[in-house]
Formats: sequence, C-alpha cells, structure tokens
Amino acid sequence: MPDDTKSPAPPPTGEPKGPEGAANPPSVEPVPAKKPNDPAAPANPGAGSEKTAAPGGHAAPPKPAGPAATPWTSDMVSRLKQRYGSGLEASTYLGQNYMVADSSIVAELLQVLRDEEQFDYCVDVTAVHYPDREKPFDLVWILYSFAANERIRVKTLLGEGEIAPSVTPIWPGANWLEREVYDMFGIQFDGHPDLKRILLPDGWKGHPLRKDYGIIQQDNEWVQINLGIESGQ
Repeated sequence: MPDDTKSPAPPPTGEPKGPEGAANPPSVEPVPAKKPNDPAAPANPGAGSEKTAAPGGHAAPPKPAGPAATPWTSDMVSRLKQRYGSGLEASTYLGQNYMVADSSIVAELLQVLRDEEQFDYCVDVTAVHYPDREKPFDLVWILYSFAANERIRVKTLLGEGEIAPSVTPIWPGANWLEREVYDMFGIQFDGHPDLKRILLPDGWKGHPLRKDYGIIQQDNEWVQINLGIESGQ
C-alpha cells in the first residue's frame, strides 16, 4: 500500500513554463562596462593601437630574419683562393655551395674544376636578370663531381652585351644549355659551335626571361607574318 505518511511534493517554483511545458530560459544580466577608474581597465585606451594585432587580439611577433650566406671553407676552396686571390669568393647558403668568380678568370676556373677537381658533369647553365644593376646578368654553371658526390655552383656577373666563354670544349653537353641561355636572355657565348635559338623561332625578337620582357609580350610582327593572325596580346 502507498505510504500516506509522506508529505506531498512542494509546488514548483521559479520561472513560468511555456506553452509546451518547458521552463523559459533565465534572463541574462548585462555586464556593466568598465569605468575609467576601474583598475582592470587600461590606463590609456588608445595605447598600442598603432601595432598590428594578430587574429587572437595580440600584437604580431616581429618577423624573423631570413637565412644568410656564410663563408664556405674546404681544401678545394683554399687551393683555388690561393691561385685566384680576390677574384674568387666562396659561400654556402642553406647547404648549397657556390663560388662567385670575376669574369676575367671564370673560363680558366671552370677548366680547373673539371681537370683538377673532378667536376666532370655540367648539370646546367642558366642565368638571372637584374635590370637595375650595373652588371645586370648572373651567369651560373651548376657542376657535379661523381668522384666526390658533390654539387657546386659557379657564378659570374656580366654586363649588357658582354660575351661569356663557352664551356662546350670542356663539357660538350653544355651546347644545348648555352643555346637556351642565349635564346631566353640574349647572352652570347664565345666559342660555341652553333649558337642559335633553341626554343623560339630564329627570327623572334626579344628574350622572354629578361625581367623587362612583359609576361604576355609576344613578337607580334613574327606572329602576323608567319601565322597570318593577330596575336591578341
């Protein structure tokens, strides 16, 4: 039998219930704004407004300094510097070793690297154009030694119209590499057996990898004469 001695449950208190019988959510008290004399408020509300804020509301950290080249020292570098003196600088950047040689010695240097230092493979010949510089071209040879399992870069600076030495007598495979540099940058190679364009037609005007050659620029005259159409660029 039910226990009649227990007291009945007290009537519910609190917020009135909605039409479905669920209690209405409690009201939220607004948080008062901090007053100027509130110790938690900043002394100068405008202070630091000139700083760039990160997404989380904090000041962005200073940009870290990028990697820098450091001197490259080795027995080979010591031998070459003893021979060429101030005409040769050797550095390493992110684990990549390179030399910067004066254009007057670079032909001999490349021959020595093949004959005496066993860099028997010319991986690539390329260039970079800096039009605002006094000598606007970096000419770069990438070399590899199978004996030492070592890769290096040799770089020289060239002025506009300055002729570079061809390395085809040293590494015959450089023939096509030098033709591409001539085609894209207009750099001439003294001693090349057949220096002509390799990617663009022979009569093309301009050299597309120069920085002053527009990215959509074309030889409109060549296109119209040879293809009979307007280039549309």
